Amino acid sequence: MAKFQSSGSVSKFSSSSCKLSATVTSDLTKTEGHENCTFHHDLELDHRPPTREALLPDMANSYRLLLTGLGEDPERQGLLKTPERAAKAMLFFTKGYDQSLEEVLNNAIFDEDTDEMVVVKDIEMFSMCEHHLVPFYGKVSIGYLPQGKILGLSKLARIVEIFSRRLQVQERLTKQIAIAVTQAVRPAGVAVIRRRRED
Repeated sequence: MAKFQSSGSVSKFSSSSCKLSATVTSDLTKTEGHENCTFHHDLELDHRPPTREALLPDMANSYRLLLTGLGEDPERQGLLKTPERAAKAMLFFTKGYDQSLEEVLNNAIFDEDTDEMVVVKDIEMFSMCEHHLVPFYGKVSIGYLPQGKILGLSKLARIVEIFSRRLQVQERLTKQIAIAVTQAVRPAGVAVIRRRRED
């Protein structure tokens, strides 16, 4: 069983939680119709969407409909290229869907005989609220207790980026970061603290 606790923006995860993630991933790859999927590293998405650039025409058309629904004329000079720009911006804001933990870590995991806590504080993060599609900002701090392996410090910031650059809720974001660190170095424990910046 996984040992996971969430209290507000704090997530703690034990090394035994990896078994849960492995089980979920294994089950997904056996699901009919998902045999060739490559996007099974994420507990929330069970398959990779089409090439993201291929989504641009449909997304741009959706933004045109939105502008029309607002009473605007998408053909007027100032809005002619807005649907395409907005579609590209949304793909950029959600680029985490195109990234996997393995790609980001790039083997930057090192053997080290230490049991001192590793802490990286105040990692800047930007995400999109999945309920309203509006941005939220904040800082994430990560701490873990190594068990023979450590992670390059810059990779912790990259892990935050993978999961924050998706449509998110705050509780799931901290959980996904904790799971990713646990999968990467199998620590004795992980703590993730996220503070939202209210502007």
